[in-house]
Amino acid sequence: MFKRFLAVLVARNYEFFRDRSALGWNLAFPILLVVGFAFIFKNDNPTLFKIGYLGDLQQHSISQYKHLEFIEYSDKSNAIDKLRQHKLDLLVSFQDSQYWVNASSANGYIAEKLLLAETTQHHTSEFIKETIEGQEIRYLDWVVPGILAMNMMFSCLYGVGYVIVRYRKNAVLKRLSATPLKPVEFLAAQIVSRLLIVVALTSGIFVACNFIFDFYLLGNMWWLLLLCILGAFALISLSLLIACRSESEEFTGGILNLVSWPMMMLSGVWFSLEGSPAFVQAISQIFPLTQMLIGARAVMLEGAGFVEIAPQIFILVGQSILFLLLGSLLFRWKGQTR
Repeated sequence: MFKRFLAVLVARNYEFFRDRSALGWNLAFPILLVVGFAFIFKNDNPTLFKIGYLGDLQQHSISQYKHLEFIEYSDKSNAIDKLRQHKLDLLVSFQDSQYWVNASSANGYIAEKLLLAETTQHHTSEFIKETIEGQEIRYLDWVVPGILAMNMMFSCLYGVGYVIVRYRKNAVLKRLSATPLKPVEFLAAQIVSRLLIVVALTSGIFVACNFIFDFYLLGNMWWLLLLCILGAFALISLSLLIACRSESEEFTGGILNLVSWPMMMLSGVWFSLEGSPAFVQAISQIFPLTQMLIGARAVMLEGAGFVEIAPQIFILVGQSILFLLLGSLLFRWKGQTR
């Protein structure tokens, strides 16, 4: 028994190490990921509070404080929306000597005291206080779209890509190629199957959790369902594109990691990218997960309708069509001849 076990173990190890593409991804990807995120999120001065401002920050001594992140805005209404959603702890207009604070924010209370203390100490002009009212938006309300979207992402990417590669590796696709079935028909069937499963499970989880936790929901749930369908469609199409030619499960896993981990970290699943470098925010916009989350949070927290989420809808539709067309054109029934 031990000899049989050892023979299988050695054979599997040989198979893995002879697959240079898989070995390369397993060695290079973690290093690239660590280096990339170390550069993107490098922060020698941890931020305690986020303060938005309008006007000239340097005219006030609070700008010299450490561990405060200052984010400049030109649109006051947009900044107030960020404050209402707890993406900012305090908003200050130095040009109007006015500040806004969210009454339900504990961080906002402390940031306000710092501003007033610094103003009094340096005998600068006093600020007029404005309090943002409204229902408190809990972190749970903000993060729940990210949790569900992340679960959808892994289910769509790994639940489809690996299956296609396994079919090709086990010659299932080779047999199907002898039938009248066309690649686009096969891929469409894979999309619909996974789409029904993912949307049904995600919708059920959301409804059940909403019944228990009573989420902050201003918009129409039908718009959330539409975003869920379009987001899942785009992610499934992306998975099919990744797996359209590969016959190595290890290599496909590396590519899926390369796609899924940056999406999970840079799409705003767990934290807002407000205040992060502009190029990071620009990169995040290319991910389907980012567009789905922007739209879902706009519906839930801002009561957005079709007009407000139309850009996200069109982007997700465009990405889905692009991924599906490329996947159909590049699709290969059979593995490479050895």
